[in-house]
Amino acid sequence: MIDRAVSDNGDLQALLRLMAWLSPAFPVGSFAYSGGLERAVHDNLVRDSIGLEGWISTLIRNGSVWNDAVLLVEAHRASSDIKRLAAVAELAEALAGSKERHNETILLGDAFLSAAAAWPHEIFSTLPTRMAYPVAVGVIAGAHGISVEKAAAAFLHALASQMVSAGIRLGVSGQKDGVAVLARLEGFFADVARRAAQSSLDDLGAATVQADIASLRHEIQRTRLFRS
Repeated sequence: MIDRAVSDNGDLQALLRLMAWLSPAFPVGSFAYSGGLERAVHDNLVRDSIGLEGWISTLIRNGSVWNDAVLLVEAHRASSDIKRLAAVAELAEALAGSKERHNETILLGDAFLSAAAAWPHEIFSTLPTRMAYPVAVGVIAGAHGISVEKAAAAFLHALASQMVSAGIRLGVSGQKDGVAVLARLEGFFADVARRAAQSSLDDLGAATVQADIASLRHEIQRTRLFRS
């Protein structure tokens, strides 16, 4: 009974920390970014909530978000190996496919680490000076003993929620339809998180050329709401 109580308390603590760290209220500034979605809407690649769902699921299955999940898992494993962590941090930065994508992931990572320092841990004294957002989330989750699968699932849900929020502000979805997108993708998030938890750096790879082009073209878009 005592062991079960300790386990339950640990699971609850992990849940509360993930809810805090990946909440829209956590001060990382993710609301300012669309990851190229704004350009996709501008170019009529995403026109409604169904298109938004397809955009999100494709990025998670075959695009930059899948790579983010793999990098998060590697960073989680490297939470006790500083050289390995430095290598994955360097790789994650190199994989940013555009100037805006690079700025987004590095600035979010910096902001995440700054805010997460409210939960003191010795790892903060050994971290690389620059880390992409998924690497920052992964290493902090690992340092606090949070399950890699749960961390990956929460991260995927948070990124999808941000894209839904961006889609609502861009006028391609209403709030009810946006929530319905997240509900329909719930099982998908869990499946991808389980797959990512078993992944290695050999599983990195993306095949979403159109999304990458949208991110690049956003840099020269004259009128815009988002920084990416």
